[in-house]
This record gives sequence, C-alpha cells and structure tokens, in this order.
Amino acid sequence: MGNFMKPVWMAMSAGFCALGGVATAADLPAALPVKAPVPYTSWSGAYLGAHVGFARGMSSASLLDPTFSAADNRFGGMIGGLQAGYNVALPSGLLLGIEADLSFPNYIDSNAVVATLATRRSDILQKLDYSGTARARIGYASGPWLAYATGGLAWASGRFIDTQPDGSADKHLDTRLGWAAGAGIEYAFAPHWSARLEYLYSKFDTDHVQFASGAQYASTMDLQSIRIGLNRKIDWSGSQQPAATSLDSESDRWEIHGQTTYIQQGYPAFRARYSGPNSLTPAAQSQQTWSNSLFLNARLWDGGEVYYNPELLQGFGLNDTVGAGGFPSGEAQKSNFPYPHYNTSRLFLRQTFGFGGEQEELASAPNQLAGKADVSRLTLQLGKFAATDVFDGNAYAKDTRKDFMNWALWAPGAFDYAADRLGLTYGATAELNQKQWALRGGYFMMGAESNSNSFDTHIPQRGQYVIELETRYSLFSQPGKIRTIGWLSSAFSGSYRDTLANPALNLDIAQTRQGRLKYGYVVNLEQALADDIGLFGRWSWNDGKTEIMSFTDIDASLSFGTSIKGARWGRPDDVIGLGGAINALSRDHRDFIAAGGLGVLIGDGQLNYRKERILEAYYAYAINKQVTLTADYQLITNPAYNADRGPVSIFSGRLHGEF
Repeated sequence: MGNFMKPVWMAMSAGFCALGGVATAADLPAALPVKAPVPYTSWSGAYLGAHVGFARGMSSASLLDPTFSAADNRFGGMIGGLQAGYNVALPSGLLLGIEADLSFPNYIDSNAVVATLATRRSDILQKLDYSGTARARIGYASGPWLAYATGGLAWASGRFIDTQPDGSADKHLDTRLGWAAGAGIEYAFAPHWSARLEYLYSKFDTDHVQFASGAQYASTMDLQSIRIGLNRKIDWSGSQQPAATSLDSESDRWEIHGQTTYIQQGYPAFRARYSGPNSLTPAAQSQQTWSNSLFLNARLWDGGEVYYNPELLQGFGLNDTVGAGGFPSGEAQKSNFPYPHYNTSRLFLRQTFGFGGEQEELASAPNQLAGKADVSRLTLQLGKFAATDVFDGNAYAKDTRKDFMNWALWAPGAFDYAADRLGLTYGATAELNQKQWALRGGYFMMGAESNSNSFDTHIPQRGQYVIELETRYSLFSQPGKIRTIGWLSSAFSGSYRDTLANPALNLDIAQTRQGRLKYGYVVNLEQALADDIGLFGRWSWNDGKTEIMSFTDIDASLSFGTSIKGARWGRPDDVIGLGGAINALSRDHRDFIAAGGLGVLIGDGQLNYRKERILEAYYAYAINKQVTLTADYQLITNPAYNADRGPVSIFSGRLHGEF
C-alpha cells in the first residue's frame, strides 16, 4: 500500500475500531435487546461515524495543445465515507464543534470522471479519487434534536491522464484546496447513536497541469452533496454518559454490525513457457485488497425487516484479477480500485410469515436480526443482494473474510450465478423452512453482457432462475446438510462453438451474442464429525456451451476439505482449514481458449490443457473475539488449465475485524 493511502487507512481503520466501542466490548455478546433505552443526555464529546449520499459537481476545463479546446462538464453519483468530530454543548443549548470527513465516489467508473478534453495530439481524462473537509460547526441543541451550520477547509484529490495517439499515457496526481459550507439537522435516537441529514457545498481552487507532451490543462471544480450520516459517541474513561453494553443493544428493533478485512497476497516467480492477455504474470508480485462494511438492520413491522449494507472497497487482485479459474482471493473483485470506492452492496426487504408451532432462536448476524421465529415459516426477500447470500450456504467454506479464500472453495466454481463485477444483483427469493428441510427458489437479473456492471432489463425473459432443496439429517449423532441446486440462465451471450466456426470473427465472441440458455447444478455437503471438526464438499457443473456471464471460467468443479477449531489445543476460537479443488472446462470452452480466445478470467494465447488443481490451507488466529489474523497458503497446479505454466505458490495474510 503506497504512502498516499496511509492517511486514508489510518482514518478509516480508526473509524471501524471506534465504532466497536470500548476495548472490553470484545468479550460482550453480539446483541442484547433492551426495550427501554436510556435517553440521550448530552451532545458533548467525541464521535465517529459514516455517511452516504449523492454528490453533483461542475467543472470548466481548458486544454492548450497547441490548439485550444474548452468544455463544461457535470458529473456525480452516489458517495460514501467517514467522519469524526468533537462537540461542546453549553447549558444554553449552543453547540460548538469541529469535524473532519473523507468521501469517496461509488464503484461506477463514469461517476468519478470530472472532465474529458481531446485534441489531435492529446486525450485528457480527469478523475476524482476522494474529497474531504475540516470544518467548524455551530448549532442549537434541544433534547435529542440538533440544527447546525458548518464551514471550513476543503480538499480534493484526483488524477489527470494524457493518452497520446500512440497509446502511451502520462499521469499526474494532484490535490487541490478550497472551502466548504453547509448546514444540517441531527437526531439522537439512542444513548450513543444519532442520525443526520446534511447539505455541503465545496468550492475548489483552479488546477493547472502541464504534461510531458507540452499539453497545458486547467480546470475548475465545485461539488454539492446531500448526505445521510450515522454517528456513534465515544465514551472515554471517566465519562458520565450511560454506557452501551454492545453496539446493537440499545433497541430490540435495530442492530448495527460492521467489519473490516485487509488481505495481502502474493507469489514468487514461477515457470511459464508463454503468457497471454489473461495470464498470471510469471514474475513475482504482491497485491492487496481492503473492504469495510456496515450492516444496518431494522424491524419495520411484525415479520418485516429491512437490511442495508454500505461498503468501501479498495485494492487489486493479482494480475488485475485474471489468470486462474479458481482465483485465489474472493475479496478481489473485478473492478480494480486504487482508492476506496463506495457501493450499496445490499439493500433489501425481508418478510417472514410464521405458521406457528415450535420456535427457534435466530442469532444476530450481519444480514440477520436476532429473535425467535417459527421453525415452520415462509420467508420472502426482495432487493439488491448476492445470490449466494440465500443459496449454497455452508458452515465451513463460505466466507472469504473468515475461512477459505479461493473461488473454487468458498463457492461452487461452475455455478455462474447472476451478478455484477462485484458479485451482486437484484432479485427476489422465497424460502419455505421446515424442521428437517428447506426449499428455496429465486429469480435474479443477469448482466447485460458478460462481465458487466449493467443489468439486462428484459424481465422475466432475461434472468436467472434458481431452486435449492436443503435436507438436514444426523449421522452418528452429528448434524449434516445436503443442498441440491439447479439453475437456468437466459442471457444475451456468445457461443464458443459459433465463434470458432467463423474465422472472420477473429475469436471475438461478442459478435455471436444473442439470447441463449445456460444451465447447471450444484451438490453441496456439510457434515460435522465432532463439535469442533467438520467436513465439506461441493460438486458443480454447467453445460459449458456459452460464455461465462458473471463468475469464473469453470464448467465442472469438485471441492472438498475440513475445518478444525482449536479447542483441542486450548485455542477454541482459532480455526485450521484444509481444502482442495479440481476444476475443468467443457470441450467447447477449452477449444476456444486453445485457439487464443479470452474468457472472463483466463486466456494464455495457447493451451496445453490439463485440469486445474488447487490446494489451500489456512490458520486463523483469534487475537480476541473480534479480531482474527490468518495465514493462508495456496498451490495452484496448471493455472488456467495450462500445463505449460506453473505451478504457483500463493501466500496470503489476512486481518479481519468485526463487531
């Protein structure tokens, strides 16, 4: 991670740690409903929080190269970020405070484009990486309500890229200063929590950039934003404020969870007879990813719940997330972000209808409110989420932030589930749950084309249909589950065989795209051998005739492994994982890759086909109940199904914190 990210890393890491409350919170339960919260007593003190909103900007740019060109441009979209501050509330109700914040654009690349200008000699692209402010606040507080005005220093960091006619590029990074002013209202809805609505206007100095080509570029920029924020007061030692026992203990109608995960992953140089556009480079390399998430869960009415999961995502997968069917990091999304980017990862409604009879306790979790529910129940879900949130659950191999990292181990490799480049989609699901079984079905929107961030809106003729039967049983008094999944996708996709059959297409599969069907299935097993030892296995398959739409270049996959908790050596929260996977391509798919075609993640230009084999082992060391440090090793033999390349030994370190 470069030095330019250290302030961002420190600020955001501090934010997630402070949101977790005092240090002793690590030993407290995740949720403890309290129906009568202590009233908010004072606005004074330090706080940390997060915000999301919409920003709209205006830029006037000019380019001299040596001809003159000028243009005005409007830009903007969703933003997200963090803030921290300190308030002093006087007996009269007057409030004086200071606050600093950082905001980041969302993951849709076009939203961060401030301006573009072109001449015959240059093509200039200006992008916004992040913006921030340091402001004073003055307001009036009356009970749980606060109205305030704010103003102070603003800054914005961005990049200027000059692309020459020969394809070479000259890049400049720059930070410009300015001022900011705005106003807002804030409401304290619990002893330690408040929500706000804020308007902020920022005006920045004119930027001047001279490129090596001699091109001279200048631009102005202002930014307006409407932001919704969530703040948590920090209780310092000796504070007179009522202490919260945990983050989500101040009401039985809402919960707040969060997580941060940093992964450093790399490999030494390996053997390769040749490389192609989608190859792992044979030279040694190291990359990192970093995700930060909040999970805001609320009960709206009896059985009705809403879930919102804002995230800040940053980093790069090895070799820009290409080079293996079983890619080694599930945290490596397909949209490389040099700075954090905001994403509304989940926003959905859930309605549960209980049929009476026996009840069970649902544990508090990022996407699950704690409480009792009828065992016999129907659950409906609608909104934005990942298809794998509902389907293909597994107690031992499911969460890349805690257990196995490889794509062929945490998920069924041949399940080309509907998703954008970050693994999310819009859909609707229904689940009928009984004591010994559950039946789930769902519909999800497909990408408009392969590996896309836009969705095909031809509903319902385009989309993915998924059905899953989960059966629960006991083997030698230990619980087990078998999940059987069938799926059918209707998508605007290309054909491997049709592309190969027409030499005039030059292996451009996009030219064969039309409405096509793709189908497959998954068999998923989990079996406890003891309270601290479990086994898992998956077999997945798809027909392999059309291009992969969303996940990865695997048409058949077998994975299996074990998970062992550390109770036997006095470390009950530690986990050892050992797993393996064997991946394969269909005949059409391998012929296309061998001819020089490119898949979503693979394409070496040639192919000496062999099945891809993966071994992964990890040790997760629990520093405390909230923070885990993991050492992970993976061996990929025949990466991208090519015996002329590899094997590759991949080493990873993962730091994960949650509340």
